[in-house]
Amino acid sequence: MLKAGGVLVNTNPLYTPTEMEHPFRDSGAEVLVIVDLFADTLDAILSRTSIRQVVVAEVTQFFPAVPRAVVRGVMRWWNRVLPPITVGHVRLSDALAQGAEALRRPGVDPASRSAAYTAGLGHDSLALLQYTGGTTGVSKGAMLSHGNLLDNLVQASAMGGHLVAPGREAVRTALPPHHIVAFTFNLLSFYAQGARNVLVPSPRPIQNLQRAFDNYPVTWISGVNTLFNALMNEVWFAAFPPKHLKAAVAGGAALQGVVARRWQTMTGTRIAEGYGLTESSPVVCFNPLDGPQKADSIGVPVPGTEVRLVDAEGRPVGPGEPGELVVRGPQVMQGYWNRPDETAKTVKDGWLHTGDIAVRDDDGWYRIVDRKKDMILVSGFNVYPNEVEDAIAALDEVLEVAVIGVPDAKTGEAVKAYVVAQQDGLTEEAVRAHCRRVLTDYKLPRTVEFRKELPKTPIGKILRKELRAEHLKASAAR
Repeated sequence: MLKAGGVLVNTNPLYTPTEMEHPFRDSGAEVLVIVDLFADTLDAILSRTSIRQVVVAEVTQFFPAVPRAVVRGVMRWWNRVLPPITVGHVRLSDALAQGAEALRRPGVDPASRSAAYTAGLGHDSLALLQYTGGTTGVSKGAMLSHGNLLDNLVQASAMGGHLVAPGREAVRTALPPHHIVAFTFNLLSFYAQGARNVLVPSPRPIQNLQRAFDNYPVTWISGVNTLFNALMNEVWFAAFPPKHLKAAVAGGAALQGVVARRWQTMTGTRIAEGYGLTESSPVVCFNPLDGPQKADSIGVPVPGTEVRLVDAEGRPVGPGEPGELVVRGPQVMQGYWNRPDETAKTVKDGWLHTGDIAVRDDDGWYRIVDRKKDMILVSGFNVYPNEVEDAIAALDEVLEVAVIGVPDAKTGEAVKAYVVAQQDGLTEEAVRAHCRRVLTDYKLPRTVEFRKELPKTPIGKILRKELRAEHLKASAAR
């Protein structure tokens, strides 16, 4: 697709028809490649999009003949997971055959055809419309060029590529490849090194990951805080941590210090935390994999990247002072697709305004404090949810935690914590008593609500936005 000059639009195949419709319509996509397991969602939306050709692939597409027949038989007749496809389509195998036949026609020189396709693929030509997660508003298509992606691969490689043995690595991929972290790190970066991607289509329940570790010599893992935490609470993982593992890489959400320390003790390897976002292809900062690391830090800017911290008026702040993190570098997007208004708000004078609050120490290492939009204002004092979450997560009885700000008549906002406990018996007062020992008064959670689970994005990032909406709805109903 990319080599042929096409523009890729990554989309979550687990989306409902309503969720799929927005990126399809907004991008103006004309060709859809979809796995047959999910093709039953298309009836409801194709007529409202610009899609004119559907190409259907199979999970077993490139299996040897006998395993393919067995697995297809099980999927079709035993598990019954293959839905009927009622829209016009062509199978991927037929599409590939048609392409090969076109190149064999008299007078067609395959080398010339390939050169014609790639001639227009300059550094700045559009390669990817990567839609933002939509956790803070309407999903927008970040325009990433071929140069953005290739430059970011080089930048990331400079931070740890020398530890990768070409052709001999196995990376465990539980993050969905339609997400920018897995797309760039797991797929593009390791593909360039000849590595094997061990795909885990559904990492929930977490036991689904066990066979990937049992059957393959996994050397690298990427994930988010909740995934690493869940793995370490599995008996099989704690008893037999992966023996070939070189390192784990965290991105997509803040890594809690207690999780990083416990992981290193259990596996003998680091979780190297980095920082990036869809609009920067994604890597901006990273902890060197074989150099010094600092606790709770996202590391240092990757080569060729400028990072500043600025206040509300855009003035630089000094070391130790919180400010919005802004970025300039070759990996920064060209803008939002068909959204010049949103582009102007986000990219100013070539600087990408991330909306994340960070601090820089005297050595030039950065630490994310929180999302600007998630900051809680208690009686005029800034409270950052990440800090309160880290404090609560240090309790052994806590499995997961999320913190939000809620309206309060006296203080403007108050801190509310949502906790998933490891076992019954943990009380609100026990959580608050622990927080009193490590946090100043205005940062203490006013209320603690226990949940069986917390709402998450497909990659496992906890959705504070949904918790806040639930609280406001419940308050309005009283």
